[in-house]
This record gives sequence, C-alpha cells and structure tokens, in this order.
Amino acid sequence: MTSCCSEKSHDCEPSACNCLDGPAMPISDFPMAGSKTSVCCGVSSAVAHAPHEKPGYRLLDFVVNFMETPAGSVPQVRTEVTRADRRATIGCRLGIGRDRYRIAPGIYATGKPVADSPVLVTANYKLSFDVLRSHLAGIHAWILVVETNGINVWCAAGKGSFSADEVAKQVVAVGLDKLVTHRRLILPQLAATGVAARQVKKQCGFEVVWGPVHARDIIAFLDGGLQASDAMRRVTFNLAERMKLIPVELTHLGKTTLIVLPALLLLSGISPGLFSIHAALTRGMLAFLAYLLAIVAGTVLAPALLPWLPGRAFSIKGVAIGMAASALLAIRTTGQLTKTEMLALALFIMALSSYLAMNFTGSTPFTSPTGVEKEMRRAIPAQAAGGLIAAVLWVSAGFL
Repeated sequence: MTSCCSEKSHDCEPSACNCLDGPAMPISDFPMAGSKTSVCCGVSSAVAHAPHEKPGYRLLDFVVNFMETPAGSVPQVRTEVTRADRRATIGCRLGIGRDRYRIAPGIYATGKPVADSPVLVTANYKLSFDVLRSHLAGIHAWILVVETNGINVWCAAGKGSFSADEVAKQVVAVGLDKLVTHRRLILPQLAATGVAARQVKKQCGFEVVWGPVHARDIIAFLDGGLQASDAMRRVTFNLAERMKLIPVELTHLGKTTLIVLPALLLLSGISPGLFSIHAALTRGMLAFLAYLLAIVAGTVLAPALLPWLPGRAFSIKGVAIGMAASALLAIRTTGQLTKTEMLALALFIMALSSYLAMNFTGSTPFTSPTGVEKEMRRAIPAQAAGGLIAAVLWVSAGFL
C-alpha cells in the first residue's frame, strides 16, 4: 500500500490523500501508527506526531476524530473554521492553489450522527465543504462529499460533474445504506441543474430532497421539517457576493499582463524609422494606461455596477462601462493623443472591458448556459475585431 503524498507535502487532504498526481485513498486504508508500510517517496515513520497523523500523511486540522460505523471508519469534522481555513480561503479567492483546493470524496460526520440523522450532500471543493460544515454547529449529521474535481456545487452541476450518476456512485461506495435507516439525501438547490432526482432514486434507492440555496439556512431547513421558505429558495447576487469574485479575476490577469505590456511597447514603437524607443516608452505607457483602465472597467466596475448598467448581455454592459473608461482616458490625456490614437485606445478599452465582463456570466443568476454560449458566439468575434482595428489604428497613428 502506498500513498500519493509524502509527509513533507502541504497538499494532502484530511480524509484521504487526494493529490493531483495520485488516486484518492479512503481513511480506512491509512497505515496506522507504528506501521512499517512505506510511502511512495520512501518515507516511513513509526511515530505519529499528532493525534490523527498517520505515517506519511499530514491530516488537516478539521478532522477531530474518527468514529467506527457499520460502513467503516468515518472522520468527524469540526464545525469551527480555523485561521488555517481562512488563510486558505483568502488564497483561493485570489486564485492561489484554487485548482487543488479540494478534499477527498466520501462520507464525513459532524457531531455524533446516528441511523436517523440527515445526510447532506456537497461538492469536494474545499470552500463549499467549509461553508456547509461551518453552519452545522450542534448538528449531528452525515456529509456525503461527491467528486466534482474541486469545482463548487453550482458550476459542477452546470458542467455535469455534480450529477445523478456521481451522487448515486458515492452513496454506494460509502455504504450509506449501512449508516442510515431512512432513504433521503438533502442536496443543495444549486445542484438541481445537474442532478436528476428520479435517476438518483433509480440508481441507489435514495430520495432527493432539495435543500436551501445557502448553507446558512440549513439548520432552519432541518428544524422546519425539511421545508424551505421562499427566501431559502431565492438565489441572490448582491454587491458583496459580486465583489467576492473580483480578486480571482484580477489574479488571473497577472500572466496576461506580462505578455501584454511588451506587446504594447512593441506596437507603440513602430514608426517611419522602423522603431523608436522614445515612442515605445511614451506611447506605450499611454497604451498601458488604457489597458489598466479596461481591467478596472471590466473586472471591478462591471460586476459592482451590474444591475445598473444597460443591456442584458454582459458583453454590452462591458462596452458601456468601457465607454465611460474611454471618456476618462480622454480627459486624462488631453493634448497628448491625436484623434486616431484616442479612437484606437477607446476601441481597445471597450473590446477588452466587454471581454472581461463576460467572465462573470457563469457566476450569476442572470444567465443560463445556453444564453452564455449564444452571447459568446456573438460577442467574441466582435471583441476580436475591435481589438484588431484598435491595433491597426494605433500602429498607423505612429506614421502620421
């Protein structure tokens, strides 16, 4: 038996080693303290350095104990969110380690659940798991985590990884029928786009009960006899929720900026004398200013002002806020740009702002998957054309 992580890794998961370079491993397969079983990197240990540390693994601190059940050993998780969890969440919001922010699928427990305790289903995206468990203080429940490849509930349902097949597969894999006497699974409402309740019942014999949209309402939902109020069913996208999406979008632009800046300097320096370093620096910095304004417009102002921007399509909203950013640039650079240069930068800002604004389409209740695809088919060619025309005008202006 080998593990996928060495004891020096910082990417091991709490209930199973779920690194990207190896298969997940259930908690029951962990070598116990004192075992001489070696791990994949040749590291072995006969001493456990923490209450729930096994040789070759470092378990995250939200696993507080293990309970023996008819279906095997089940990890009990704390409902308090620790500093380590918060730090990881901040990193995730910034896009740092986001693709690896996951836990192993399987069954977990809060408190000391029994045979008639509720079964709550969620994704193996660690942030989704943390949000759910943090709202289960004092609740004895089973948490069934399905494999969504580290994607949140809503997006995974839209992509098809949070599906009836995956839910039924995990129910069978963990032996859920041995843990509970009832046959009910409480799924988050946001999973409804990807999970056919009838198929779940057909494949594993468990009935799907749709829980509230937000985990913060789960206790009220349980206390209310599994009945959700209208407020619990409502999908919101308020200012705070929109602003949470901005940091990761900005972080993703870091590598792009390292490519864009040299390209802008190069295009700006093309002149009748073939290339001018002076023009590259002076005109290039103005072009880079336009680039920064487009980023602010498309990734910050577009989501912040979303309900008030004209049009239904996000691409149109991006154009609208891009026009405002272009006007600001015109005021800021009065006397420094020719009309051709200003037109080029205005087109550049609007095209880029429109494109960046579309990044938020999959995060909102304003759109549908088919609507997003339709908008992208129409908008991206127009945005590309706008960017190309802007580049031609900007270069040609260097010869005027």
